Amino acid sequence: MAAVEIEAVETLSEGWRPLRRYRLRQRRRDGSSQSLQREVYALGHATAVVPHDPRRDTVLLVRQFRLPALLEGDGPRLLEACAGMVDPGETPEQTIRKEARQELGLELAAVQEVMAAYSSPGVVQEVVHLFAADYDPADRTGTGGGLAEEGEEIEVVELPLAEAWALVGRREIMDAKTILLLQHLLLRR
Repeated sequence: MAAVEIEAVETLSEGWRPLRRYRLRQRRRDGSSQSLQREVYALGHATAVVPHDPRRDTVLLVRQFRLPALLEGDGPRLLEACAGMVDPGETPEQTIRKEARQELGLELAAVQEVMAAYSSPGVVQEVVHLFAADYDPADRTGTGGGLAEEGEEIEVVELPLAEAWALVGRREIMDAKTILLLQHLLLRR
């Protein structure tokens, strides 16, 4: 028996992204096997960036509505990294450049992928590609705000990096990808 054998897959929902139930058999370390059932929300790949102006030591973030945060008693509008889902045929770099134009009104000159991470591997099939990018106010090409046809209503927020990090400590920034990117910026100083 393989370490894991998927016995059945059932699609529970084809909403925004698929939600699937898996029935599987897993070999345990002691050699025995067990049957498991797990639901997985299949999101695919995503991207995120917190652009940094090293001259002024400021960052660009977005504030937008997040239903799960509202349901937890936070929000409903979270301050977070510019981010988006990778569409078929796009690379993560192409996606983050597109999202920066749409959400921030910013043309990113150079981007560097600094890490990739599973967002919540116990239930979500998603890898988030985290990017670093410097910006200058002259790189702004528009007002940003996202795409109305996608239901986006995004506020662009520019603030000092130190202030953004202080917001993490006060639980005013609670998004994991944003926290990772802010830590990266602080460590690369």
